[in-house]
Amino acid sequence: MRVGYLVMGLFLLVLLGNVKAYYNITFVNTTVVLNSNTSAHVVETFDVYVSNSSVSQYTKNRNAIGLTLNDWQKTLYATNLVQNIINYKRSTYDFTFLPGPLILEPYGGQAILTMSYYVNNVTDMKNIAPREFEYTFNNSVLNFEYTINGQALPPNYRFNIIIPAGSELVKVYPLPDSPAPSFLGDYKNFTSFSWYSQEPLSQFSFSFTSKESLQSEVTGYFSNIYYHDYNTIYLLLLLGIALAIVYTYIKFWR
Repeated sequence: MRVGYLVMGLFLLVLLGNVKAYYNITFVNTTVVLNSNTSAHVVETFDVYVSNSSVSQYTKNRNAIGLTLNDWQKTLYATNLVQNIINYKRSTYDFTFLPGPLILEPYGGQAILTMSYYVNNVTDMKNIAPREFEYTFNNSVLNFEYTINGQALPPNYRFNIIIPAGSELVKVYPLPDSPAPSFLGDYKNFTSFSWYSQEPLSQFSFSFTSKESLQSEVTGYFSNIYYHDYNTIYLLLLLGIALAIVYTYIKFWR
């Protein structure tokens, strides 16, 4: 009888250990660094809790070579391990995924998974004055949780936007949780904005202005001439060589 109870107890311990074998994403931080060419560099971090019985599996997967994001999604059983900024009409490029080291705790461990990638056409740009441009965030690239009222920032999520230095915010909705506006009610001199209070994103809007320096304008002008007129210059050069050959032939062989 005692042997039977002992075997049953061990079986229950194993069963409970398997029940506790899981991963849980506890916090997501999405940072979008906007560029003046309408693209963006996105860095996302996922804080993950790993149970005791999954520690060895996490370590094994982290040391493996060639595991994709899809592989990690299956391992963690995590539907929210996704890119939260994505342009469905254009592919992501320079994508990297880095599972961080496991920090052990009495009942498991904590790790941070990091995604880094670039996305085109995150903003729309228009020229509003000489050397001054207005950029409007394209909210169709948002890929957060969907609700009956549209997208919303889930609990334990933080969404950040960083605009180029020297830019000025002109329109934003909903208002960011950080920073607080100045005493004049504006966000002048701020370039980093964050939302983390489960804000609705279905009507998200964000736009800013940026001025181009005279040096950048001149450099860009001549760069455009070089790239757009390169074929023309090349053809003119070939034509000049051909005329020189014809002239030489006529002068010395006739």
